[in-house]
Amino acid sequence: MTDSHSNRGIRKGAGQAQWHSIADELRRLKAKPEFAVTGEIKWRFFGPENSDKDNPVAHLTQEARDSFRTQFFEILTRRKSVKLIACVSKVTAAYSQPYVKTAEDLYHYTYKPVSERFQYYLQDISRAVGDQQLGIVVCDHRGKKQDDLLRDGHHKLIDAENTFSSKYDNYVETIFMTPSHLSVGIQFADMVAGAVGRNFNSGKSPYLDQITPSFRASPRGVVEGYGLVKFPAGWR
Repeated sequence: MTDSHSNRGIRKGAGQAQWHSIADELRRLKAKPEFAVTGEIKWRFFGPENSDKDNPVAHLTQEARDSFRTQFFEILTRRKSVKLIACVSKVTAAYSQPYVKTAEDLYHYTYKPVSERFQYYLQDISRAVGDQQLGIVVCDHRGKKQDDLLRDGHHKLIDAENTFSSKYDNYVETIFMTPSHLSVGIQFADMVAGAVGRNFNSGKSPYLDQITPSFRASPRGVVEGYGLVKFPAGWR
């Protein structure tokens, strides 16, 4: 999260068979002799200013880091069944809303559009295949208090019965939390969120351009409002 924007990538993914192949392909990418990467993949590791002692790409030149990042995103973009959903929040605009008073409020109202679009996506594919498709939400573990607040907020959304919330009929049970180093899916989500955040914080990002075809889109190919959402809506 920055002074101007925050972003959240999708914490949901493709079917089980696709997810195994994605994990296998990532392992092969990391094992390439030109990379020889071990450890967790995070967006922040790829910046030239990063000095984290556990940075798994610290031994690579910036050119090699960029090549790895491009090939990493290709794992997603060549799979047509993988769809991305993200919400970008403009912090100043968010805190001007009367219902956003804390960082957790901001987190919740940035999560809400992602959860809604995932429900819509499950509805879309249910209609396409003629059978109800179910999905789960997996999030990065942050801390017990923060995880509990997110879980409570999640259940308030899926249990709500009013005209201001989506009906989450395609969701399975609760929200699931796991440390990012144990989840390939969360690592991909972190990288997607990083590409989105860089675009809105620092100007046009080639990585967002690369992954844009994988975002959920309208039948006419419109991404904004379908796979890439803003909170509050309409900010510039």
